Amino acid sequence: MADLDQYSTSDDASVDSRAEDSSQDSKLQFTEDEETLITRMYNLVGERWSLIAGRIPGRTAEEIEKYWNTRYSTSQ
Repeated sequence: MADLDQYSTSDDASVDSRAEDSSQDSKLQFTEDEETLITRMYNLVGERWSLIAGRIPGRTAEEIEKYWNTRYSTSQ
């Protein structure tokens, strides 16, 4: 019985990991209004992510910076 508990725990951990990855992806889904605001604020204040995040309720500076770097990366 103990062996079965061990396997179910590891399975639960992998399910939790996938759910966490999925929720992080959904957090990077920005509305068109948010994208417009981020672009306008970036043009005004540059890479001051916390200042930009302060204008978008529910968003963190890290989310906005990750979004920006993913969307507008110049390393291509």
